[in-house]
Amino acid sequence: MARKKNKLSQILERFSLKATKATGTSMSFILALSVIIVWGLTGPLFRFSDTWQLVINTSTTIVTFLMVFLIQRTQNKDAQAIHLKLNEIVAALEGASNNLIDVEDLTEGEIETLHTHYQKLVLMAKKDIKLTESHSVEEAEARHNLKHSKHRHPNSVVGA
Repeated sequence: MARKKNKLSQILERFSLKATKATGTSMSFILALSVIIVWGLTGPLFRFSDTWQLVINTSTTIVTFLMVFLIQRTQNKDAQAIHLKLNEIVAALEGASNNLIDVEDLTEGEIETLHTHYQKLVLMAKKDIKLTESHSVEEAEARHNLKHSKHRHPNSVVGA
C-alpha cells in the first residue's frame, strides 16, 4: 500500500511540476487571453445568452480553483527550499545565532520575541560607529553591555 501511495505521489509530483512550468509561461498567458477574446467575439453568435456566459464563468472558476492549489504547492516547496538554504547559512556562519535555525516552526509569540530582540540590535547598531560590523543578538547584547559597563566603571575589570 505504501509503495502504491509513493508511486501516486511521484506521478502527482511530476504532473504538478510540468503544470507549474507550463502555466508560468508567456504562451500560457497568450492562450488564456486568446480564449477570452474568442469567447467575447462569439457573444453575438450566441446572442450573449446565459449559457454563453455560464461557459466562461464555469471554465474560469475551475481553472482558478486548480491554480490556487498549484500555486500553493509551488510556494510551499520554494519556501521550504529557501528555509533549508538559510538554515545551512546560519549553521555554517561563526557567530550566527543558532536560535534562528528552523525559526519558521516557532509560534507567532516566539517569532515576535525574536523580532523584539532584533529590534534591540537595530537600535544598538544605529548607535555604533561601525555600521558594517554585524553580530548575533547575543553577541550584540554582550558587546553593548560591555561598552556600557566600561563607560560606567572605567577602572573596573569585566567579569571580576
